[in-house]
Amino acid sequence: MSFQLNLPPSAVAKLAKTEDDLPKKVSREEWRKQKELEEARKAGTAPAMVDEEGKEINPHIPQYIMQAPWYYGVDAATLKHQRVQPETMKPISEVGAWYKRGVKQGSVATKFRKGACQNCGSMTHQKKDCFERPRKIGAKFTGDDIAPDEHLQPNIDFSYESKRDRWNGLDPEEHQKKIHEEFARIEEAKRTLKEQSLDLSLMEGDSDKTEKKTDSDDEDKYADNIDMPGQKFETKQRITVRNLRIREDTAKYLYNLDVNSAFYDPKTRSMRENPFQGKDQAEVKFTGDNFVRFSGDAAEFASNQVFAWNAYESGTDVHLQADPTRLAMLNKEVEKRKDDFKTSLKEGVLAKYGGEEHLQAPPKHLLMAQTEDYVEYSRHGTIIKGNEKPVIRSKYEEDVYINNHSSVWGSFWSNGKWGFKCCYSTIKESYCTGEAGKEAAQNEILAIENGDESPVEEEPQKSLLEQHQEKMNGKKRKKKKKKNKHKKHKKKSSSESSSEESEDEGKINAKKLKKALTKEDEHRKKAEELLQIDERKRPYNSMYEAVVPTEEEMEAWRMKNLRSDDPMAHFKS
Repeated sequence: MSFQLNLPPSAVAKLAKTEDDLPKKVSREEWRKQKELEEARKAGTAPAMVDEEGKEINPHIPQYIMQAPWYYGVDAATLKHQRVQPETMKPISEVGAWYKRGVKQGSVATKFRKGACQNCGSMTHQKKDCFERPRKIGAKFTGDDIAPDEHLQPNIDFSYESKRDRWNGLDPEEHQKKIHEEFARIEEAKRTLKEQSLDLSLMEGDSDKTEKKTDSDDEDKYADNIDMPGQKFETKQRITVRNLRIREDTAKYLYNLDVNSAFYDPKTRSMRENPFQGKDQAEVKFTGDNFVRFSGDAAEFASNQVFAWNAYESGTDVHLQADPTRLAMLNKEVEKRKDDFKTSLKEGVLAKYGGEEHLQAPPKHLLMAQTEDYVEYSRHGTIIKGNEKPVIRSKYEEDVYINNHSSVWGSFWSNGKWGFKCCYSTIKESYCTGEAGKEAAQNEILAIENGDESPVEEEPQKSLLEQHQEKMNGKKRKKKKKKNKHKKHKKKSSSESSSEESEDEGKINAKKLKKALTKEDEHRKKAEELLQIDERKRPYNSMYEAVVPTEEEMEAWRMKNLRSDDPMAHFKS
């Protein structure tokens, strides 16, 4: 690929007048050299062609793409005609340009300005664009209560990428401020909770709990550094290794097939407890993972690791795996300094206050072997007297007496009820009545046993509805009594009256059934009419009241409702 000058027709016509400047025909040798140069450029052995800006032109680009048109007016090789022209490019806003947020109102004008809104007096809009309520007399004539000028947001033209950029217009300082404020609030809440818990534990006197809490807080603080024991890797770089076993070895879960034996965790392939409980550890092949963890030099290794972490926090860069000798020497030196400090402190206190003779006590095995507690043994070695077991205390509050009682609730039991022993009261929140309450309770128990009196049970309080129903029932009874008095003067036999009543009831039932049948016919006719009407034009009765049908209405429906599977249905009229 070589550059060929592409001149416009007018320039070619001018050159034709001067015979010397006419483009000459390329010889065969020159054409061969141009082809060799193109092949060398494509192979990379010759330097590539350069445009007017100094940029290399790809030699694999075809000639018709690299050749500029005659009207472009180019004298050297270039690809500018293939790029977007700056005249056709739409002006795009700069990176980071965004609408202004939270614009505060500036100073408000005191006089009406020329060209401002006639309604409110603001310079940023006219009367027809004003959002304020139209005033009876505008600010142009009154000059009072002139509205401040609004901030006119710029018209920002975004590119294709900036339109789809989800973080465009983000203020990182505002985001960081929000994060810092939230973090500060959480830290303040943690601090107050820690202070409250420490105060409560100090008031209760639980010093062990306070130490545990501080230790747990320290663990949170050093969580990033304790990803792997003895390693300073980040959490992202941590590599977990599976605890694989040799296939010839017996699996841990096959040592003891009892369901209630030691728990086996299949995820971590660990069995922490001993599966052979009650057997000699020397005879057993496997005694649990905890045995390995707490036997041999494991405890010393763990203490050295803790010392390495503490030393790293204090500024000394020591590592258990990289430099164990240095760590051990440093640990020994620190322990020696601690002992020296304790002894020097003890000697200073004894030198100042004295009392060294009181510290010279007999050994502990002699002190613990002899006691003044009296214990009486039998011939067989069992304890007869002395060395009683201590009373097991409950986790609940003990000996708490309420309402002037001298015994706790549950110290008395009678007739399936708990109570207080001091007054035999079976009501939990009652006040103590003393001996008088005891006598009354005993008399009541004796009466129940003798069968003289049954314990008076308190009637449950009736609701308003029950009271109203009782009242209405009483009124009905009075009316019935009056009717019975009027009927006494009528001397008729009970049989005649009963037969007449039955006849009247039969007549009433027949009348009601006739009405129900006519009603059912009307209902069916109306339903057929409604079914013939279009669904959209069908009326809707929202005031329909759903009432339970009477016996007569049910009988009428059964008489009118014909079953399709009834063989005698065709013979019915």
